[in-house]
Amino acid sequence: MKTLLFYDIESTGLSKCFDQVLQFAAIRTDLELNEIERHEILVKLNPDVIPSAYATITHHVSIADTQQGISELEAMKKIHSLLNAPGTISLGYNTLTFDDEFLRFSFYRNLFNPYSHQFANECRRMDLYPMAIMYHLFKPEVLNWPQLNGQVSLKLDQLSPANNLAQGPAHTAIVDVEATVELARRFKQDEKMWSYLCGYFDKATDQSREKKLLPAWQSSNAPLLGLMFYGKFGTQSYYHAPVLALGQHQHYRNQNLWLRLDRPELVQITENSIKEHSWVLDKKYGEPGFILPMQEPYSQYLSQDRKDIVEQNLAFLQSRPDILDKIMTYHRNYTHPVHPETDIDAALYQNGFLTDADTKLCQRFHALDKVEKIKLLPNLSPRIQEMAIRALGRHCYQDLPEAYQKQFDAHLSKIFSHDESLILSDYTQKKRYSLAQLLADIHALRQRTDLSSKQLALLDELQAYALEKNPS
Repeated sequence: MKTLLFYDIESTGLSKCFDQVLQFAAIRTDLELNEIERHEILVKLNPDVIPSAYATITHHVSIADTQQGISELEAMKKIHSLLNAPGTISLGYNTLTFDDEFLRFSFYRNLFNPYSHQFANECRRMDLYPMAIMYHLFKPEVLNWPQLNGQVSLKLDQLSPANNLAQGPAHTAIVDVEATVELARRFKQDEKMWSYLCGYFDKATDQSREKKLLPAWQSSNAPLLGLMFYGKFGTQSYYHAPVLALGQHQHYRNQNLWLRLDRPELVQITENSIKEHSWVLDKKYGEPGFILPMQEPYSQYLSQDRKDIVEQNLAFLQSRPDILDKIMTYHRNYTHPVHPETDIDAALYQNGFLTDADTKLCQRFHALDKVEKIKLLPNLSPRIQEMAIRALGRHCYQDLPEAYQKQFDAHLSKIFSHDESLILSDYTQKKRYSLAQLLADIHALRQRTDLSSKQLALLDELQAYALEKNPS
């Protein structure tokens, strides 16, 4: 049976590689949005995670609160099972941009398959945020759209009180899930719109719609022209932009590439300035952005200035097939740089998929109790063994043999070091959140005048935590 699993997480920070889930909440419904079950999971703070000051004053989860709940290893086993239940469509508000990738890295470092909930057992994913964009633009009557700083806000913590979606404080996982379920019910009142937008999260439907787009100009080999609706374009662009199909990426085979056409610098492009003067977006079938034909009523929000820029760029590209070919070749063959110093917890995209042998060993690892897990460690490949030692060090450090404890202690010494050269990096070379950064953020936040007494108390607690971890 197909079900919808609405979920939300609250985390120690925004780093998908290094931060962790503190709260997970989910409500499972049938396809008519009738509730079937609900879940709340509290997760203990990992000994190798430094909570962000900004995240803490947002969700109000104190250091004392983070000592409650279960270990991350236990939590990920439960969450992975929920998202991978046969027929599950997992979704939330802005989950594909943040929560889903956050969980992907959480599954990975705890030796669970990070991708299976996307395709196995008839599972797939959706996201209400890109749907909210479409309702705001084309069916605005379904909701009250709150204003923030003179512009419509699509943030859930603004939409919820404006439409009485849920009761309770925002940025609490279960409250945000309740709001998201109710938001879906409001959207589903327009059944035709709801069904059409749900189709964008089905790979076959999304692909068939793309094939119906018209060519950009009269030619047998002209690329397709469309309008992409995507949150990253922002309110100033009404969340959409005209785009030109560049074809499938030659290395990342699940990605199709689209060239943004409303940028005036495009006509200045040369063979040597492709990187600087072209803005290309990657799209996977079944995921945002949503692409519609470049025609009314979908193009009604395009200003005349933007339309003029699009016409100029199309005329330029049509007259310079050599340049268009070089743009296509550059972007279709571009690969992200690989940084050898990337920490193993952040190396999901660099290390690739596990071998069949490692996959079976990971499955065996999770089927064992902690004593047997420890006995299995010498049989694991070096990569998997290091990740397993970290997972067990967070989960049951006191049960590890001394040699493994020392290995985990060496890992911790880098986390809490004052030596910036020792701080671990992710796959983009961004440094892990450090005690020095935490103290700097606490100092910056104390300069603000809009913090509550509760938030100031949370900062006091974080500062005490930092000094406890490294009194120097």
